[in-house]
Amino acid sequence: MTRRRVRPARGFVPLLAGLALAACASEVPDPPPAELDVPRTADPVARGFTKADFPRVQEIAPGAFTYEALRSAGDERFTTVSMFVVTPAGVLVADGQGSVEETRRMLAAIAEVTDRPVTHLVVASDHGDHTGGNTAFPDGVEVLAHPTSAALLEAAAERARAVGDPRGVPPVATRLVADSVALDLGGYQVRVLFLGRAHTGGDLVVHLPEHGVLFMSEAYLNRVFPAMRSAFPSEWVRMIERAQAMDIEVYVPGHGFVETPEVLEEELETYRRALVRVIDEGRRLHAEGVPVAEAAERARFGDLETWSLRASQGARAIRQVYAELDGTLPPPTAGN
Repeated sequence: MTRRRVRPARGFVPLLAGLALAACASEVPDPPPAELDVPRTADPVARGFTKADFPRVQEIAPGAFTYEALRSAGDERFTTVSMFVVTPAGVLVADGQGSVEETRRMLAAIAEVTDRPVTHLVVASDHGDHTGGNTAFPDGVEVLAHPTSAALLEAAAERARAVGDPRGVPPVATRLVADSVALDLGGYQVRVLFLGRAHTGGDLVVHLPEHGVLFMSEAYLNRVFPAMRSAFPSEWVRMIERAQAMDIEVYVPGHGFVETPEVLEEELETYRRALVRVIDEGRRLHAEGVPVAEAAERARFGDLETWSLRASQGARAIRQVYAELDGTLPPPTAGN
């Protein structure tokens, strides 16, 4: 039985900050009208947030909630976003968090919203900041992953078994999603889709067709510099364009703040353009014959210079664009 349901009105309703939930729905104030002039940054300090404001849980559609946890990368802080969907058949989680502790914290937050069990986990991104805490999920959970990600999950489980990892053996995929899977969870419709290689190569999205929600995981980094250590740059742009062509009301990022639907849609296009800018800069330097190491130092990205993680991710992005241009990225496999 669901313990609390707060319906969104003109934006999203924040439910939780620092695990302090309102005692009942009537105590949650009406949200302000949606504004398009919110701070355009992934930096929580610049937005006036403190550590005590996290995690943040917002209901973005009936039964669908985002979970924003604060994480660090060097001296920078930004949010890692998961989504959970409360259905009559149980709870589906889209992406875990980066540690067992943080994933347990998320599961505790879910338990504050509903007493229904977590039954499904979608590995939308196979990177460690979204899978590092997967041992915290209950035994028997159905794990959906793209074949590319499934192979990495298997390898991680094998390493954990080999060394006797005290955190346990992380779950492996129990259901592969090479193209699309439709789930009927007690009448609540969920689609898990592969729209193309983007940030990881096994990128999945979670679509709630009745509510116009699309969780894009790390294929959408809201005001976070395009991180490309395992990316497919041009394919990533096309993947986003496929998402933009869908009938979607709420695009949910995997990093950066969850805003109003209007801002999220606008920022997705901003992010698509950011990818194009990075690719264009790499192509320019490549065409000039600049060696890749020098190109990483010479690259300039205009407005993206102020985005979170620019210092740590700019050079890596240029190297990945060079790899694409040189034809050294992995070719598509079955399901890609």
